[in-house]
Amino acid sequence: MGQPADSPEPTPGPGVETPSGPGVETPSGKDAAYENFPVGSFLLPARLRPHVARFYRFARAIDDIADNTALDADTKVRRLAGFEAALLGQHPGDPEFATAHAMRDSLAETDITPRHCQDLIDVFKQDAVKGRYQDWDDLMHYCIRSAAPVGRYLIDLHGGSSLGYGPSDALCNALQVINHLQDCQDDYRSLDRVYLPGDWLAAEGAVVEDLDRPACTPALRRVIDRCLDATEILLEEARPISSGMHSRRLGMEAAAIWEIARRLTDLLRRRDPLAGRVALTKGGYAWCCAKGALAALVGLHGR
Repeated sequence: MGQPADSPEPTPGPGVETPSGPGVETPSGKDAAYENFPVGSFLLPARLRPHVARFYRFARAIDDIADNTALDADTKVRRLAGFEAALLGQHPGDPEFATAHAMRDSLAETDITPRHCQDLIDVFKQDAVKGRYQDWDDLMHYCIRSAAPVGRYLIDLHGGSSLGYGPSDALCNALQVINHLQDCQDDYRSLDRVYLPGDWLAAEGAVVEDLDRPACTPALRRVIDRCLDATEILLEEARPISSGMHSRRLGMEAAAIWEIARRLTDLLRRRDPLAGRVALTKGGYAWCCAKGALAALVGLHGR
């Protein structure tokens, strides 16, 4: 999983040299409370939670760069390249890349490959230059690098192997699509990004400008429902996730997240994401977490 002690340092991708400067890390104000899933919850072993927190801070920092509307695309790519360089050992001691240095230390302590972090950097570089997706496969290619690395990192951190990646990838990709649907209007208005398959928009007679309306048109509603149909297929692929986890604790958290995703999918069927953000209540969130964790604990989740 991690780099062997006598192996050479991994090589950063093209364009990794970047000058450090003020504002390389520009917080968006989003934090763990914004997410649809628990971040380093009490279900995970206490000794691993600090590493989960470092990974989350790293992912949030590079996501915030990609979403910073004050930066042009070239600047975003250069700054993200700087994070990759710092992750791989360059810019030592530079405070502009503090979260990358902390992540590098964490990876060394846990013997985990930097590949998951590099995949996130790569996809956020893509976010800087690409705002449309041709079809579902194109969108899934994005999700496998923007969402799946999170689950893969957690599996590796808990001593698992790539054998557990399949259901995890499906769940993470489903969560990413759900988040895109929740934020579809804001992503379009603020960032000019549309994470809806272009061929489905065309087939249903919808246009991206429909996202700027106060409510879904019938055509846009059909596109959203098609996305939810495909998301439900992903959730079925992810259903056995808890039983395949090396760690029972991680399996309990994964089952809780699956229940959250299932409930959000149901809510998005019934509510209009343009009329207001579709989200769980605190009570609904707690119920999903308890239901999934307990089902996994007694071996019933996914049956």
